[in-house]
Amino acid sequence: MSRIICAILLSLYMVFPIGAAHAGSRLKDIVDIEGVRENQLIGYGIVVGLNGSGDSLRNSPMTRQSLEAMLERLGVNTRDETLNTKNVAAVMVTASLPAFSTAGSRIDVTVSAMGDAKSLEGGTLLVTPLMGANGEVYAVGQGSVAVGGFAASGDSGTALVRNVPTNGRIPNGALVELEVPFELNDQNKLRLSLRNPDFTTATRIAAVINAYLGTTAALATDPGTVSLARPFEFPGGMSNLIAEIERLEVDPDQPARIIINETTGIIVMGENVRVSKVAIAQGNLTISVSEQPAVSQPNAFGEGETVVVPQTDIVANEDVADLAIVGGSVPLDDLVNGLNALGVSPRDMISILQALKASGALQADIEVM
Repeated sequence: MSRIICAILLSLYMVFPIGAAHAGSRLKDIVDIEGVRENQLIGYGIVVGLNGSGDSLRNSPMTRQSLEAMLERLGVNTRDETLNTKNVAAVMVTASLPAFSTAGSRIDVTVSAMGDAKSLEGGTLLVTPLMGANGEVYAVGQGSVAVGGFAASGDSGTALVRNVPTNGRIPNGALVELEVPFELNDQNKLRLSLRNPDFTTATRIAAVINAYLGTTAALATDPGTVSLARPFEFPGGMSNLIAEIERLEVDPDQPARIIINETTGIIVMGENVRVSKVAIAQGNLTISVSEQPAVSQPNAFGEGETVVVPQTDIVANEDVADLAIVGGSVPLDDLVNGLNALGVSPRDMISILQALKASGALQADIEVM
């Protein structure tokens, strides 16, 4: 029986190793791999087939020139003719080329109007080369544009617009023609870039990787970078190594920071925010101003004229608030409970936090959005 229990415990340990229950973040969620990145693509094209909602050729010379050039390539000469159509629109086409995309695969594209087109609904994007920052064509886009909005108007000037009808997408609308060369498996060394740079987090990542591999393969070179070398005895390429370590869990550290959005009254506090022991009092001052019109007129048979004069009444009310003590170096939960005990609104809490920072009692950075 004891052997069976030991076997069960061993199997559970292999499936759920010690430390897996700790609430950490996977490496794949907090770092980016050097060379494994998307590439932005852009192109200029025209959309045809619009139901009178396209560019007016008089106000959009680029649309007219593009239409003439396209027809000329197809054997139709319209250079000396007057074109009058509103079924065509000039657009910018953008896309993101995922890492390791192969020739022949498809990617989504976004189509956005450039001229005075009212809507791209029902339009079809014609063949559009999509270029990278180096000027090379990596994909070619074409297809029917899917628009998530609409626009309708009447002769009286009444209009109804929902969402943005001049912007649309073409799912799988571009065909990859050129691959971005990067041989990941041939790399013996690469870098892990932290999405939120921090010295402590970078050191923890290197320690977790080294403990898992049993050798010094990772080194935190700066707060945003961890250098990773493939051990000689590791059975596999760099892809296998990344697959092994990206599921490791690390508890990322974060600085003491408070984010404040004064426009919406949103407050976000980090876990490490601390406040020295202080006493806080908060009271609301309300000033009410009311005016009542009164008529002033002269006595009977007297000189003068009847006028309306305002009578102003000003009342000031101030709430009486006792001092509330917030303990020093308390956890975030206690700090929030202490501030909530004051019964203040989020906007008043913003003023309190700024006053605490000015007094030197708040050990955190305040960032106002």
